[in-house]
Amino acid sequence: MGISLGDVTGIGPEVTLKALAAESLSDATRYLLIGDAVHLRQLNQKLGLNLLLHDFTGFNAPGHFFVSNPLAEPLPAGLPPGSPGAARAAVAWLRAGAQRCLRGELGALVTAPVNKESIIRAGEKNFVGQTEFLSGLAGTDRTIMMLLGHDDRDRWLRVALATTHVPIRLVAEKLSREKIELAIDLAGQACRDLGLPRARVAVCGLNPHAGEGGKIGDEEITTVIPAVVAARRKGLDVTGPLAADALFYYAFRGEFDAVVAMYHDQGLAPLKMIGFESGINWTLGLPFIRTSPDHGTAYDIAGQNKANASSMTAAIRLAKQLMQNRH
Repeated sequence: MGISLGDVTGIGPEVTLKALAAESLSDATRYLLIGDAVHLRQLNQKLGLNLLLHDFTGFNAPGHFFVSNPLAEPLPAGLPPGSPGAARAAVAWLRAGAQRCLRGELGALVTAPVNKESIIRAGEKNFVGQTEFLSGLAGTDRTIMMLLGHDDRDRWLRVALATTHVPIRLVAEKLSREKIELAIDLAGQACRDLGLPRARVAVCGLNPHAGEGGKIGDEEITTVIPAVVAARRKGLDVTGPLAADALFYYAFRGEFDAVVAMYHDQGLAPLKMIGFESGINWTLGLPFIRTSPDHGTAYDIAGQNKANASSMTAAIRLAKQLMQNRH
């Protein structure tokens, strides 16, 4: 499994090391950490984790944790939060991890957090997010972001997004039957990849009360319903569009296995409400497995040994589960 370490001025390296220290107690998986070896070893010592980090020399070398840096030089010490150098390095490590997956060298890629604003300031003007970046490297636009999380009673929400990083005023314009149908298809496939006993998908309406038959917007009639009908014709177990304010209650009770939300905050607000610390970002539709913790760089607590590694741990465990299921 590969792990790209993200922005080193954030908490990505810290939560990675903490998660691996916890997993290594009963774990036979081998990990390739893609990032700055000097920084990582110093942090490993500072945190008192004492993981045996080997320089990567080849896939047959003995060991559990390996570090590879595709950059010629290590990063300078003491970089400020959001440093352009750290942002550019995070993109290079992300690219290297994806390329190794595409070459079949890695079974999965877990990506630590990056900061989009810092990356754009550093010169990557077209960077939208890691999901979009990886989709571009893989040569596909048929990917969907799914977020998963559970509460302390192991009740799950799994939410696929028909649109992602789109301003609210443009959501209706960017929404299409094809995107919704793709989200339904991939959400159903995700349930099967997870080994769930069923794949029952519910689809949110875009408007309040799912449009009330066209009285509060007509996107349900013109766009959402045709996508649901098309998915049913393929034999998928799909219901909708349903009013989002009620739908998540029923999904949380277990009546649905996955939800397709129309826009970012419609799906992520309820998910983070019940699973903020356990949230996982899973990119559906890539030719390789990619998961990520569902949080940002948290510059304000970076380097202070305060970061909670629960989300990174969950992302690593999901990637391992998917790797095992594929094998």
